[in-house]
Amino acid sequence: MAVLTGNAPVVPAKVRERSGGWGRVPKYLLAGVLVLIFLLPFYIMVRNALMTRAQVASPEWSWLPDPLSWVNFGDLFADPSVPMGHALLNSLVIAVVTAPVGTMFGSMAGYALARIDVPGRRAVFTYVLVTLMIPQSVTFVPTFVVVGAMGGVNTEWGIIAPNLFSAFTVILFRNFYLRFPAEIEEAGRLDGLGYLGVYRRLVLPNSGAMIASLGALMFIESWNSFLWPLVIGQDPSSWTAQIALSTFLTAQTINLPALFAGALVTIAPLVAMFLVAQRFIVRGIAASGMKE
Repeated sequence: MAVLTGNAPVVPAKVRERSGGWGRVPKYLLAGVLVLIFLLPFYIMVRNALMTRAQVASPEWSWLPDPLSWVNFGDLFADPSVPMGHALLNSLVIAVVTAPVGTMFGSMAGYALARIDVPGRRAVFTYVLVTLMIPQSVTFVPTFVVVGAMGGVNTEWGIIAPNLFSAFTVILFRNFYLRFPAEIEEAGRLDGLGYLGVYRRLVLPNSGAMIASLGALMFIESWNSFLWPLVIGQDPSSWTAQIALSTFLTAQTINLPALFAGALVTIAPLVAMFLVAQRFIVRGIAASGMKE
């Protein structure tokens, strides 16, 4: 019951809470539907990975495999033509090296473009920005020629080296450091620190969320990379997980259960990475800003 105070009715708190709760129902329903749509591919992947070939190809739909065919995962790693275990190890090594080193390169370049006032700084930033507009496939031939001349074909460092510099990472770090408190840097310069000392002792320790978020994104991008590892890694010993997984589609006979089992094994590290780093990713991108 409303209580009159002057000319305006005052709605009791319980009534406001009850009406607000009912108002959230459509939002919760929409969120639930979107979650189900998002999880549907993962359900299909798990379901098919635990089925036999006959069950996957059957025209009759079944929600759950009966019985569970765990042997698909054993067959996945036992296949001599597809070195899935070695490919997963290659992907892990490449991603673990690329993510921290590439993030540090991006951080240093972003800080230099944001804080060090030298002639041509804007021209360099424009050049970095323009590289985002060039399709990656256009640079494959010249990059392959350079890496091949250095002996990087069929090597892990040949896959890693061209991906250590990311223009997207540099731009986000630059925008982040443009908003970094100048008072902290001025205090460091009063103590006699130069640009390198200020960056190493003051700026870098206060960039944890940004470094964690972009490091996670670079890990995911490196793990999912397919075209460049396919071009440079011509021998099965240098295949990554994505290349090994693609061989199930290019074979004369497609083993669907093994294909889905391989996809499930391949995305497991990415799901774990995202669950651990999701709050850092959101916080870092929000702190970077996407405009001047």
